[in-house]
Amino acid sequence: MSGFFALVGRDIRIALRQFSDTMMVIVFFVIAAALFPFGVGPEPNLLARMAPGILWVTALLAAMLSFDRLFQNDYDDGTLELLVIAPQPLWMTALAKIIAHWLTTGLPLLVASPVIGIMLNLEPRGFGVLIAAMALGTAIISLVGALGAALSLGSRRSGVLLSLLVLPLVIPVLIFGAGAVDAAIGGFPATQQLLVLGGLLLGCIVVCPWGCAVALRLAAD
Repeated sequence: MSGFFALVGRDIRIALRQFSDTMMVIVFFVIAAALFPFGVGPEPNLLARMAPGILWVTALLAAMLSFDRLFQNDYDDGTLELLVIAPQPLWMTALAKIIAHWLTTGLPLLVASPVIGIMLNLEPRGFGVLIAAMALGTAIISLVGALGAALSLGSRRSGVLLSLLVLPLVIPVLIFGAGAVDAAIGGFPATQQLLVLGGLLLGCIVVCPWGCAVALRLAAD
């Protein structure tokens, strides 16, 4: 496990040295959400109804900006070949990089989402569920995005291919994440939606690191 935590720390330090990339994700999240009132009008009730969907769509699009750096730098400088032949299982290496990605991308999006919710006039009773759903949803997005990044590694037009791979797979996250916030705003329990997100997260934790390991081994060969 020492190698696992060392790899998590390494990727976090790299992300902090490239702090502008992390800030780009947050700035895109804020700007994209701020554009909606100009497009649909500043009417508070309309924005409040649209707020859950706006938050989830813009969070996904912001996270998409960071997926290409998950494995690409290691692939370009030859580090990936060393990770493949390392004694640590490759799926554990992939999981460590996914955790580091969530800590440097998903967690800032989670922290920024209540601020965007206030800007979009989100009902106060929806904030607790928003934070819980975002915690689960951003983790799923990091896992699925890592799988897409590994599958598209080394291919031409990898950015387009990555979008085509990831976007259809995260549609359930958008549906149940926005649905949980809508249910909380309407005064209904959001337990079912959160349980579905939790189940999706457990499934992704099992499948995505293993799929990343297979794709990374093929890319290294």
